[in-house]
Amino acid sequence: MIALLDPHSPDLFPDVRLAVRDPNGLLAAGGDLSPARLLGAYRRGIFPWFSEGDPILWWSPDPRTVLFPSQVALSRSLRKRLRRRELCATLDRAFGSVIRGCAAPRESEGGTWIVPEMIDAYVTLHRLGIAHSVEIWRGPELVGGLYGVAIGGAFFGESMFSRASDASKVALVHLCQRLFECGFQLIDCQMRTEHLLRLGAIEIPRAQFTTLVERACKLPGRTGSWDDDASYYPPDRTPGFAAIDGDPLR
Repeated sequence: MIALLDPHSPDLFPDVRLAVRDPNGLLAAGGDLSPARLLGAYRRGIFPWFSEGDPILWWSPDPRTVLFPSQVALSRSLRKRLRRRELCATLDRAFGSVIRGCAAPRESEGGTWIVPEMIDAYVTLHRLGIAHSVEIWRGPELVGGLYGVAIGGAFFGESMFSRASDASKVALVHLCQRLFECGFQLIDCQMRTEHLLRLGAIEIPRAQFTTLVERACKLPGRTGSWDDDASYYPPDRTPGFAAIDGDPLR
C-alpha cells in the first residue's frame, strides 16, 4: 500500500525507500500542488505525476535518470544545426506558452499528464521565480521548449516539446549551457527515455540521487526571472560539453 499525504502538512512525505517497485517509484497519493508541497517534494527526490481524474500521485523511481550539465552529448548533426543558427533561444519569456506546448497531446500517446491543475501550479512557481522555461523560436514562431524547477544548484526537469526538427534538443543544450555557467550540479530527468540517453543522461541508484539532490539544493541559488536582454546561441565550443560520433567539439 502507498501512503496518503496529510493535507494539512505540506512538508511531510514518506521515506523514498518505501516507494513500490511496480509501478516503479510510486510513493504516495493525495495532498496538493502548493508551492510548499512541491518544493518539499523536489528536495527529497519526489515529483508529482498523474492523469486527469486521478488523485495526485507522487513518485521516486529507482534508478533515477539524471544529466550533468557539463556532460550533454552533442552529435555531429546537432552541432551542425546549432551552427546554422536557424533556431533562437530565450529564457523565461513565454513560460505559459511552453507549458501549454508540453501539455498538448502527442499523437503517439493520445493524452497528457500536464492537466490544468498542474499548469496552474507551475505557473505559480514561475511567478515566484522558481520555475523556468527555455523557449526555442524559428523567427516569430515558438517551435519548442522545456520547463522545470530550480532549487539551489539542482534543476528538476518536467517536460519538453518540439514542433520543429531537433527543437527540444536545442532547448536542452541551451539549458545545460546556462546551468553550467551558473554552477548547477545536476538536472533531474526523472524517467529514462532513449531520447535523453542519447543526449548524455545516465541512470544512477536512487540513494545516490537523493544524496546529490540534498547537497545541490543547499547550494546558493537565486530566484527571479532568467530572462536577459537578448536571445542567444550556444557557442561552437563550450568547455566540458561532451561529443559523440567521434567528432571533437571544434
